[in-house]
Amino acid sequence: MNPNKALWEKGDFTKLAESMRESGAALVSKLGIANGMKVLDLGCGDGTTAIPSARLGADVLGVDIASNLVAAGQQRAAAENLPNCTFQEGDAIDLKDLQDETFDLSVSIFGAMFAPKPMEVASELVRVTKPGGRIVMGNWIPGDPTLVAQILKISSAYTPPPPEGFISPMLWGVDSHVIERFGNAGIPKEDISFEKETFNFALNCTPAEFVDRFRKFYGPTMNAFEAAEKDGKAEALQQELETLFESQNKSGKDSATLIPATFLKVTVLRR
Repeated sequence: MNPNKALWEKGDFTKLAESMRESGAALVSKLGIANGMKVLDLGCGDGTTAIPSARLGADVLGVDIASNLVAAGQQRAAAENLPNCTFQEGDAIDLKDLQDETFDLSVSIFGAMFAPKPMEVASELVRVTKPGGRIVMGNWIPGDPTLVAQILKISSAYTPPPPEGFISPMLWGVDSHVIERFGNAGIPKEDISFEKETFNFALNCTPAEFVDRFRKFYGPTMNAFEAAEKDGKAEALQQELETLFESQNKSGKDSATLIPATFLKVTVLRR
């Protein structure tokens, strides 16, 4: 099995996506989505941004490598009676089922950044987007002090080193790498813009309970705990993550979690 597929099918990302619904809808509301637009959501999960896009009247295709998340997205769209929102399996590095110049807007929020071949990701996003259309990515930023970058940093300290040739997904959060990747796909630097924005994780549970969701359901954190348990360090990892989550909780309540995380919003004009 494709190791990326195995990673994202390993847990149940819907348990984390529940904390992302409000910010996903807020992000979509600023993308200028209009009735009848054709929208691709690449690395869509269970529809955190695909479903709000469909609510605005767009014809949305969500593509994800994980079959369990595709099924979950289909269930959510059916429950909301959104026939204009469909989901299918696909790999961000080879969208072989999608025709050239199909979409007015191609979106990938914390999705395609995790695919192993970033040059291919950029090329495929450009290929399937119509001239005059846009590509919008949301990418976590390496070394950022907020939640997700710190989760990945802490987890990496407990896992074996990555295989030779591994390209960190966090490099999608660095302007120069984004410019190089889309430049390789034919996009000039002046057609790429960057903004730092905030995504809130909000859930009606304690920070420690939220950590538990990452431990049980988020593939990268699950792997970190499995490696830590072999070394007798699982408790240390748990404590580091709980300290992180508690220190960043802005809910004002011990029984609820609201944690802001900074990300890089990339907008590419496809001329």
